[in-house]
Amino acid sequence: MNIRANILLRVYLSFGLIVLFAVAVLIRLCDVQFVEGHKWRAMADSLSTKYINVEAARGNIYSVDGSLLATSIPEYELRMDMYAGGIADDDLFNSKVDSLAFRLSQFFKDKTPKEYSRYLRSARMDSARYLLIKRKVGYQELKTIRTFPLYNVGKYTGGLIAVQQNKRIKPFKYLASRTIGYKNENVSNGVGLEGAFGEYINGEKGRRLVQRISGGVWMPVNDEAEVAPKEGADIISTIDINMQDLAQSALEKQLIASDAHHGTVILMEVKTGEIRAMANYTKVAKGEYKETFNYAIAGNQDPGSTFKLASYMALLEDDKVDTSSMIGTGNYQVPGKLIKDSHGSIGVVTVKKAFTESSNAAIAQMVNEHYRDDQSKFTDHLYDWHLNEKLKLQIPGEARPVIKNPNNKSWNKRQTLAQMAYGYEMQLTPLKMLSFYNAVANNGKYLAPIFVKEIRKLGNPIEQFQARVINNKICSDATLGKVQAMLEGVFTEGTGKSLASKFYRIAGKTGTAQVADDNKGYAKRQYQSSFCGYFPADNPKYSLIVVINDPKGAYYAALVAGPPFREIADRIYARDIQMYNNIPDHLVGNTNNPEAKAGQSKAVKKVYNAFGIKALYAAKSPYFNSLDTSNGVVYEEFSALKGVMPNVDGMGLKDALYLLGNAGLKTSVKGRGKVIAQSIPAGSKIGRGLSVQIELQ
Repeated sequence: MNIRANILLRVYLSFGLIVLFAVAVLIRLCDVQFVEGHKWRAMADSLSTKYINVEAARGNIYSVDGSLLATSIPEYELRMDMYAGGIADDDLFNSKVDSLAFRLSQFFKDKTPKEYSRYLRSARMDSARYLLIKRKVGYQELKTIRTFPLYNVGKYTGGLIAVQQNKRIKPFKYLASRTIGYKNENVSNGVGLEGAFGEYINGEKGRRLVQRISGGVWMPVNDEAEVAPKEGADIISTIDINMQDLAQSALEKQLIASDAHHGTVILMEVKTGEIRAMANYTKVAKGEYKETFNYAIAGNQDPGSTFKLASYMALLEDDKVDTSSMIGTGNYQVPGKLIKDSHGSIGVVTVKKAFTESSNAAIAQMVNEHYRDDQSKFTDHLYDWHLNEKLKLQIPGEARPVIKNPNNKSWNKRQTLAQMAYGYEMQLTPLKMLSFYNAVANNGKYLAPIFVKEIRKLGNPIEQFQARVINNKICSDATLGKVQAMLEGVFTEGTGKSLASKFYRIAGKTGTAQVADDNKGYAKRQYQSSFCGYFPADNPKYSLIVVINDPKGAYYAALVAGPPFREIADRIYARDIQMYNNIPDHLVGNTNNPEAKAGQSKAVKKVYNAFGIKALYAAKSPYFNSLDTSNGVVYEEFSALKGVMPNVDGMGLKDALYLLGNAGLKTSVKGRGKVIAQSIPAGSKIGRGLSVQIELQ
């Protein structure tokens, strides 16, 4: 083969391969376009559009009195599609954009009309499809903005894009703030009621279709979600907003006066276990306190003398002592520890007196002497009362109580028992201590406190809660009666005497404890003052605890924790008429009505109705005579008969003269007021022109 033929063969071969490759490409393009087109178009759509979650409006949280504690309100981020269908025409856009700029400037007052106009025109030139107009716009503001030029062309065609976001607000701001809590995905889904009941409050998310535009921005296809979110259920809490306000105010005032580090107040309804108020404050600056930590449920510390109630209850239940038994209050020595009273010995006194005067030495001696040989018998009582267990509250964050027993490695056979007797070598929260006192007030029925009583969806209850019964009877009735008398004695003759009220009776116990300063131990003299009790003592309705930590200056409980306890109790008692004793009910309709003159029915009915008085009417005649006013008012029908003397007894002069005149009688009058006598007896036969005298008084 010559060279020319060889070259031509190669050229033809190369050309054939090129043609073959082109045909293969063409066939593949046709396959992609026509055979697999639906597949690739769907894939393209999936890359340019997608669904995103739309958060539901969270349910409301209400107080027990119906006040709104937390709610969600819609908040919008406004953006603008500069080439939306309704404003794509340049002439329309240019004719309206200056008017829109003017309205936006007047409404938001953050730019001049010229600045807004330049901003919008520049975005139009850049073909912006998701231009930011304003963040944090309210619903009422959005309704107004929709009427602006261009935006009023159409809901989806005017270019306005409103991206809804839900904002959580608390109308009462700092009231019960920590109890209400907040949603936080990083802290077990939240804090307080917001976190604990998130599965109810959160609702169900919706879905919205969004489209990716230039710049990688995802823009909603329309204003409304493809799948609408379902708002959450409402929570009815046990908090009473007025009591909460009172508790926070009294606590803050005392913390400032004592320059204390922190404090807590808890108010609980005795019979139901419902928490009516819970306040926690921590010092953040001199004279300034904020709610940064929930000491009520998480503040584990030595309870101090308030724990003596449990110690005396154990002694009485085991018949180790009686309230009339005698005990010395001098210094009590245990190996390595001298236990004494800060106020000094009060000599040999009754067990009841030792309790009301809060003698550490007396209770340490009694518990140590009677349980020294069987120390677990004392701690068994504490475990039987479940003081070592959590209350299993409806809100998260509860600290686990620490109650030692002889099996613990840290148990000291020579010291621990005596120190536990007056509230040391243990860790209890204020709410744990209050719930125990509440059991005494509740005739021995020990309830776990609750913060939520009902969950509602669209106004209908879907779940209701009642306090869990921890123990139906924590001790015998005999023991219960004795400790109740001792608690009341604190206010009549003991450490709380200065806080007693002349209007109602209080039962409770003061507690002053030296507390450890973190890891520094007890070297620094730092105290905790507490006051725990219930009122009215003869028919308890509320239990209350006040704890003040690290007060400066005075630290005795009666001086520090006592004043806010008394202030809260006084004001609650003053506003709750159900707690007043010996006040009879006066119900209209079951009591004596105001006396009315006999006479015209219509006039008397009108007056009674104006005063909201329900009277019993026996007849419908224009005039009446009153028969009985002892239980409602019964009126007898009066009918004037021709030739018969009418009964005008009890009537006023005007009505009497009218009836006697119609009967044809000549009337003479004596006195003033209402008729008490008439000279012609009612029912007698009379003739026209006859004289009659009526006497009024």
